[in-house]
Amino acid sequence: MPRVVIAHDYLTQRGGAERVVLAMLEAFPGARVVTTFHDPASTFPEFADHEVETTWPNRFRALRDDPRRAFPILAPTVARHRITDADVVLASSSGWAHGFATDVPKVVYCHNPARWLHQRSDYAAGIPAPARVALDLLAPSLVRWDRRAATGATSYVANSTAVQQRIKRAYGIDADLLHPPPGLDPEGPQSPVPGLRPGFLLTIARARGYKNSQVLCEAAAHLPEHQLAVVGGLPESTHRPANVVDLGRVDDARLRWLYANAAGLVAVSHEDFGLTPVEGYGFGLPSVLLRAGGYLDSSVEDLTTVFVDEVSPSAVAAGVRELLARGWDRELIRKHADQFSPATFRQRLRDAVGRAVHQEPSSGRKPR
Repeated sequence: MPRVVIAHDYLTQRGGAERVVLAMLEAFPGARVVTTFHDPASTFPEFADHEVETTWPNRFRALRDDPRRAFPILAPTVARHRITDADVVLASSSGWAHGFATDVPKVVYCHNPARWLHQRSDYAAGIPAPARVALDLLAPSLVRWDRRAATGATSYVANSTAVQQRIKRAYGIDADLLHPPPGLDPEGPQSPVPGLRPGFLLTIARARGYKNSQVLCEAAAHLPEHQLAVVGGLPESTHRPANVVDLGRVDDARLRWLYANAAGLVAVSHEDFGLTPVEGYGFGLPSVLLRAGGYLDSSVEDLTTVFVDEVSPSAVAAGVRELLARGWDRELIRKHADQFSPATFRQRLRDAVGRAVHQEPSSGRKPR
């Protein structure tokens, strides 16, 4: 097996991309991780079992707390951090990790091209005006850096067909397709969450404006007889009705209990892939989802999902009422989840890395 170094944007949260890095570490035992920031208390505890190397800004607590504060310096920091002790670099990237410097082949598993450059209206939702001004000023030079980093890769792998299309538009690269596996084993231990009655609605998202959490809360106000449990967090400006329970971060045992005891998962963001419905399907949990993005890859109307066609409280509330009124075959939903096999993901990733070891970067030059 070649020596693999896994590059990742930052290990400061518990999200789908971080679960993918854990799956990569299972595919390549002994690999180490290189990342801009690492906050062990804020990410999955399993990373404590692996070697994690960080860039110099990681020394500053304020930047680890919110890597967006380091935005102006991240591109040069990543570009100057050279990875040498590897036969291949496997980058788990949504904007930074594909730019780590190396002279060996680089395979990029792309969660999405940099949202702040290629989907700026989504990214800017909910961020302060000064940050938007700074982004406007930095964008031209960052676009050049981003495209140079992308075309220096040996190969690209997209996590969904939507991301495949974005990679083509952003970089002119034809990426392979490999859906990520769910990172949560349904057979693991469960811990009840106090204050919740089984039959609640569930949403899981970071506190970002583009996750449209405000719309979900407004929809919950139309459904006062049903609790909405929110995992991850709500933006500070979000109005929270009495039936919305903000749980913040939860451990995996509580997350399993939430999936197993919810009536349905609700999400109306434009997701790159969206791992949470797939995790829920492993528990037989149906969903209400926006008919867009990666959800079109992961979900099947009437089998797993009620799709809604607009991001509005009335559309979400109508979708939830339809979900609650229907009888769902939870065993068929569980079988649907089987196609997103961790074993298949590991093998196809090893195949991609093996091919890259024998190739030059697609641009014909060494990555900078």
